[in-house]
Amino acid sequence: MDSPLVLCIDDLPQALELRKSTLESHGYCVKTASSGHTAIKLLEDAPVAAVLLEYKQEGMDAEAVAWHIKQRFPNLPIILLSAYAERILWLVDEYVMKSELPDRLVPIIERAYRERAHGRAPGSDETCSDEPCQGSMAAA
Repeated sequence: MDSPLVLCIDDLPQALELRKSTLESHGYCVKTASSGHTAIKLLEDAPVAAVLLEYKQEGMDAEAVAWHIKQRFPNLPIILLSAYAERILWLVDEYVMKSELPDRLVPIIERAYRERAHGRAPGSDETCSDEPCQGSMAAA
């Protein structure tokens, strides 16, 4: 059975590992990126079902990352993870307070994926097969 592929973007390795483990325990295939630049390169090579984007990052900030994703992939759901983020809410599809993880995160990803997949033909390439995912990408 195929699992939806989710891309998590955060510059803190321990936060990425926690999200990856949580989402994989709910049946998702997860790729991680420790920078916006790395995430954008990954999106060019591997279609994903949803993006989890941490607001506060070193280097390319979340606003720039979200803007770039929406320019290239306008229908790709972006879920922003933050304690504050009013400035870029217009660029994202959902917003989750970091303190609400993971209880609220999994249903939001499921809803975003279902809403996007609803109009797609069977056999979408935004999933991972039963084979293990190839894990993370380090910062560029």
